[in-house]
Amino acid sequence: MTADAAYTPPKVWQWQKENGGKFASINRPVSGATHDKALSVGRHPLQLYSLATPNGVKATVMLEELLELGHTDAEYDAWLIRIGDGDQFGSGFVGVNPNSKIPALMDRSGPEPIRIFESGAILLYLAEKFGAFLPTEPAIRAECLSWLFWQVGSGPYLGGGFGHFYAYAPTKIEYAIDRFAMEVKRQLDVLEKHLADHAYLAGDDYTIADMAVWPWYGGVVKGFLYEAGEFLQVQDYVNVLRWSDKIGARPAVQRGRMVNRVTGELSSQLHERHDASDFQTRTQDKLQTTETDEGGA
Repeated sequence: MTADAAYTPPKVWQWQKENGGKFASINRPVSGATHDKALSVGRHPLQLYSLATPNGVKATVMLEELLELGHTDAEYDAWLIRIGDGDQFGSGFVGVNPNSKIPALMDRSGPEPIRIFESGAILLYLAEKFGAFLPTEPAIRAECLSWLFWQVGSGPYLGGGFGHFYAYAPTKIEYAIDRFAMEVKRQLDVLEKHLADHAYLAGDDYTIADMAVWPWYGGVVKGFLYEAGEFLQVQDYVNVLRWSDKIGARPAVQRGRMVNRVTGELSSQLHERHDASDFQTRTQDKLQTTETDEGGA
């Protein structure tokens, strides 16, 4: 069927694997594990299982920001979950997140392990656990949580809607791209108007709301996502760009973007993170150089 051919839904939907586009190999209409695979466990209380998608970056940025503040108990092991290979359907991962989506976190600091899944829940859990990046004054806290959940509700329009049909779908469907481009631009306009009078989403201070929104909407306006800047005319959102640049310059954010990253410059890819020194010694450029040296020895 061509992209512009008329489509009449059948009376009963059936799963057509070949129609799934880029993610056909991992998208399916049922949940649960497809294979047995235990999760690795490192030496730190916090065990993160993730990939550096925008949702994954939220968690690693938060953990690096906590460490930047001096919360040594926020040290963590970050294990790579290759969603393109179906790692999220292993029995161990499904045990942490029955929804089979990254990121997933296990907190082993107490007598019994605690699982936390969904990126917004991970941000809120860590903020409450360490007493950081979540305002305590009621009105500002409410503002922070409102923007956090704004992202949770709005993000699927950007990722699963616009991003999918603009960048990943097997065919370009004008109606779908127009529908979701319009909504993404509306959301960017919401941010633009709010940030005209606010340094950060909840006011004067950087919070988990910014950590949630930045990987998605900052990523779009700065060109990290979908290469759609010209299409969406992102230069018009000057306040969003200013906010994005300010957050992107934070050292913890720069580190957080590297963790579990498997694309881009090799020097920006830290597939697994188990110690702060890994940023200097275990990025992919360093590991490949070491392997080359050993091979030539």
